[in-house]
Amino acid sequence: MIKKLLQRVFKPSKKSASLPAAKPNQPATRITAKAHHINRKLISHAAIKTTEGLQKAGFEAFIVGGAVRDLLLKKRPKDFDVATNATPEQVNRIFRRSRIIGRRFRLVHVMFGDETIEVSTFRGSHLNDQGDAKVADTGRILRDNVFGSQEEDAVRRDFTANALYYDPATEEVLDFHNGVPDIQAGVLRMIGDPEIRYREDPVRMLRAVRLSAKLGLKLDKKTEQPISELAELLHDVPPSRLFDEMLKMFLSGHAIESANALREHGLHHGLLPLLDVVLEQPMGERFVKLALKNTDERVLADKPVSPGFLFATLLWHEVLLAWKKFEQQGNKPIPALFMAMDEVCDIQAEKMAINKRYSVTMREIWSLQPRFEQRAGKRPYSLLENPRYRAGYDFLLLRCESGELPAELGQWWTDFANADGEKRQTMLLPDSTPRKRRRRRTKKPATAAAGE
Repeated sequence: MIKKLLQRVFKPSKKSASLPAAKPNQPATRITAKAHHINRKLISHAAIKTTEGLQKAGFEAFIVGGAVRDLLLKKRPKDFDVATNATPEQVNRIFRRSRIIGRRFRLVHVMFGDETIEVSTFRGSHLNDQGDAKVADTGRILRDNVFGSQEEDAVRRDFTANALYYDPATEEVLDFHNGVPDIQAGVLRMIGDPEIRYREDPVRMLRAVRLSAKLGLKLDKKTEQPISELAELLHDVPPSRLFDEMLKMFLSGHAIESANALREHGLHHGLLPLLDVVLEQPMGERFVKLALKNTDERVLADKPVSPGFLFATLLWHEVLLAWKKFEQQGNKPIPALFMAMDEVCDIQAEKMAINKRYSVTMREIWSLQPRFEQRAGKRPYSLLENPRYRAGYDFLLLRCESGELPAELGQWWTDFANADGEKRQTMLLPDSTPRKRRRRRTKKPATAAAGE
């Protein structure tokens, strides 16, 4: 009943349809290698072997989506996806090292050495009566396990720049929605009616902002206009999906631009508490900007980045505020810190659940911070041996650089870590910690001892 109602509401004869104005059977524009200038050296050997294997078995197969977009922008794609008219079961039979995954829509992971290529079957419209599809009253797609043609698959993709198909055998790019001209013009444009497409999947709003910041493409006016009006739709998105999208955003190499763009489009306030922290607290603004800048530099230099460390920086000043509150209530410093950590993590989990393995790292980094202020006795030596020392030390340096702590503290730990044994001994500060008095054991009366 709901599906039929949505079909009437979203019918193409109305104001605008979720499908683009072009006819579904309209042939794609074929762009030759001489015109698109894609550098084959940037293409994954595993992706080429995957398309070759499918084509030899009699199926259509193309490198698709963001990988083609990045190749046209002369960037080396991080991931390669392949689309085909073969079903997941057929793909699984063709490649010995492959497995079917996914619940929302079945995919196949094909493994070549350390590289994994994600293969999807061409998808059809969720409004089709055939197949496994379900839509919420708001228009959000809950399930869309529907196979279709290549033309239908292109219609379902979010942006024109992502609806591109590259055939390594012919070296042609198939462009169904003028994605190549949009890329050349520096424009990111939604396929179909943006308002309807955002209602189908509100995460597309976050993706629009992220890709615009990452690729330097300007949002088309019609694509941009509904975003601030529909921001509340993100309330209905599962926390795990929000976390995945935020992780991509902050590890894109353009975290600062992305965060500013989210604020500009009204996507941060109240919807994602973590972003409220990033953009709206004067106390931690410099600290957070330094953390994002450091992350961007590491990503762009192909250095490893710890998501747990990044999220620890983004939430740190919320922890500081809560820590101070619990101390003022009469709790001792260390128990108050752990109470603050629990409170901040619980509030954050209500909107965007941070993966447990990252939250464990966050807590370990936070809990080490008071120990860096203890520079007497054996405490500095034991801290150097802690498995999380390096992460905690890097976190300390950010605190010093932002002005939260004196620079002298960070320099002391840098010198202490690099010094030899004798030098370290001279660097230790006098131990002013009051020693605990040992309790004397009371001797039992002799008569009592004899009775035992």
